[in-house]
Amino acid sequence: MNAVIATEELLLEPADNRVLANLCGQRDEHLRQLEQRLGVQISNRGNHFRVMGPAPAAGLGARLLRELFILAGSERLDPQRLHVFLQESAVNERLDEADGSTPGPEEGEALRTRRSHIRPRGPNQRAYISNIRSNDLCFGIGPAGTGKTYLAVASAVEALEQERVRRIVLVRPAVEAGERLGFLPGDLAQKVDPYLRPMYDALYEMLGFDRVARLVERNVIEVAPLAYMRGRSLNESFILLDEAQNTSVEQMKMFLTRMGFGSRAVVTGDVTQVDLPRRQLSGLRHVMQVLQGVPGVSFTFFSPRDVVRHALVQRIVEAYEAAEKAGDGPAVSSDDTASGPQPA
Repeated sequence: MNAVIATEELLLEPADNRVLANLCGQRDEHLRQLEQRLGVQISNRGNHFRVMGPAPAAGLGARLLRELFILAGSERLDPQRLHVFLQESAVNERLDEADGSTPGPEEGEALRTRRSHIRPRGPNQRAYISNIRSNDLCFGIGPAGTGKTYLAVASAVEALEQERVRRIVLVRPAVEAGERLGFLPGDLAQKVDPYLRPMYDALYEMLGFDRVARLVERNVIEVAPLAYMRGRSLNESFILLDEAQNTSVEQMKMFLTRMGFGSRAVVTGDVTQVDLPRRQLSGLRHVMQVLQGVPGVSFTFFSPRDVVRHALVQRIVEAYEAAEKAGDGPAVSSDDTASGPQPA
C-alpha cells in the first residue's frame, strides 16, 4: 500500500534573514540533513517553506522547522547541533507512531547535578534514567555513543549530592581492546586510570577537577578494577560497572553479589564489542538470560538510533550491524555461540 503524499506549507515569522540563514545552514545543509532524516523534500523562498513527503513525515518536518526556527534565534546551529536536536526530538519514534503527538522531555526526567542539568535525548534515554531511579539494579546495553556510561555517572552524582548514597564506586574490567599494552608503571590507581578515563571525564564535567580530586582522596569516589571487588560488601553506594561485556560469567556473578544495604548498581556494555579470549562467554550476554524478569532488575536496550555523538557514528554502527546480519567480515564477538535476548 502506497503512502499518502502530503504537502505542508508554513510561514516562519517574524522574518529575519540572520535567523533564516542560521536555520537553513550553509548551502542549505541543515535542510538537506532534515530531508535525509525524514525522507521528505524541503524548499523555501525567504521565510515561506514547503515540506513534501509521506503525510506523517511532512507534518513532522513542518513542526520541526518551527521548533528549529525558534532555536535558531537563540543559538548557532551546525550539523552536529542539528543531529542532537533530532535525537532529543525522538524523530524515528514519532514517525513510527505517526500520530503527531510528541511530548518533549519532562522537567522531572532531567538529571540535576551542582554544575548542570542533563536532559535525556530520546525515549530510550528517558526510560534508562527512569529505570535507574526505580530499580536497585539496572542494565544499559547497546552500541557506543548512546549515553549509557555518561547518564549512569550523572545518576550517580545526582544520588550522591542528594545524599541518597554515601559513595560512588566506579568499576571496570582491565581488559585490553585487542592490544597488548605490557607493563604499566605506577601504583594501582595509576595502572587502572587509563581504563577508567571515560568515567573520569564525565565526573570532571559534572563536579569539576578539584572537587573530584578531593572526593577521590576522601574515598567518597572510588575507582577500582573488577578483580579487586571480590570479598567486598558495599553499603549505601552507587556502583557502576562499565564495559561489562568484558566480564566473565564468574566475574559478573561476583560483582552483582557485592551489593549491600541501600546500594544501587548500574551495569553498562555493548555485546558487539567483546574483547575476551575467543570462546569465552561474556558475563553480560549470560546475565541477559539469567536475570530477565527478576523483580528489581531492569534492562534498557539501545539501538543505533540512540547514538548522540557525531552523526557519522550512527551510520557506522548501522553499517556494521548490516554487515554482521549479511554475514560479511569476521564476527566482532568472541562468544557468538551464546544465545539469549539481543539488544533492540
